[in-house]
Amino acid sequence: MGENKVEDVINIIKNMDIKDKLRLGICLTTSDWANILYNKTEMYEKFDTMLKEVDEEYRTTLINFAKYKLVMFTMAKIMEMKQVERNKIGLFLFNNIK
Repeated sequence: MGENKVEDVINIIKNMDIKDKLRLGICLTTSDWANILYNKTEMYEKFDTMLKEVDEEYRTTLINFAKYKLVMFTMAKIMEMKQVERNKIGLFLFNNIK
């Protein structure tokens, strides 16, 4: 059953546009509760740099991520997961955003 939660969230992520994927990555790597085991600084820098390239708003202002409903919905799903599952999501994001 646990693997299904990961697959469900990965499917949601696959259907997001690139900006929302990057916003989710930033939320995930800056949230203490996520407890990502990988290099959060490296992950954050990748997502941050890429989002600045494609999102004028992000480049010029502080963004209230809560206004992105799909990102917040996905974060809520991730919060319900065990640490190992959250790490799978973080690694998926890092490795599949180009």
